[in-house]
Amino acid sequence: MSVLDGIVAGVRVDLAQREGEVTLAELRSRVADRPAALDPLPAFRAPGVSIIAEVKRKSPSKGALAEIADPADLAARYVGGGAAAISVLTERRRFGGSLADLDAVRAAVSIPVLRKDFIVTPYQLWETRAHGADLVLLMVACLEGAALGDLLGLATELGLTALVEAHTADELDRALEVGAQLVGINARNLKTLDVDRAVFGKLAPRIPEGVVRVAESGVAEPADVAEYHGWGANVVLVGEALVRAGDPGTSIAHFIAAAER
Repeated sequence: MSVLDGIVAGVRVDLAQREGEVTLAELRSRVADRPAALDPLPAFRAPGVSIIAEVKRKSPSKGALAEIADPADLAARYVGGGAAAISVLTERRRFGGSLADLDAVRAAVSIPVLRKDFIVTPYQLWETRAHGADLVLLMVACLEGAALGDLLGLATELGLTALVEAHTADELDRALEVGAQLVGINARNLKTLDVDRAVFGKLAPRIPEGVVRVAESGVAEPADVAEYHGWGANVVLVGEALVRAGDPGTSIAHFIAAAER
């Protein structure tokens, strides 16, 4: 079993528990009461590079990264540094996240919020919108057959912007075939946890003009953001480097400035 397979297996167990506690009908009711989702694409398409700053406590590859006692405060500092969106890990077992973190961040910021998790069922999309997220991660590697297109369609119906993530050329082709307008290239192979930032440079030219390109993983310093931007990234998603930074707001400002030079 790959690392990704193990993560998804745990996600399905936790999902079954939540489905037993909150019905789909209740989620639908909550969604109906929510204001419309924010659209991140105008900011992402603006000149320069946009930063999606991530609230991330731990990871399968590095273990514990940061305590993050107050995710709302961290998110506010990200906004102060110029982040275009906030990503919140909600997977519990490997990343230490929760929907409570998503709720806290949503209440604290007025910019778009991404729910980053391993989405495999429609219930999770209703859950995502019910908790106030504006974007949702759809990983091609997790979604076989028609599932990717079906979930992208439902996300669009709910007003969610889907960040469709690929790691290989075949996965990228599938993302483009279903009409993804926000495509992430993850430098990390989630089956092995190996990171190769050059993966973005190889795959980005395959993404058509008009589709927003997001570089994910492998950022340690401003030069890495500048390199991704030079390879065509409109957006760079950064987690570990920010949660470990003493001043994450200043770090974001340095990332953005490096891409402009």
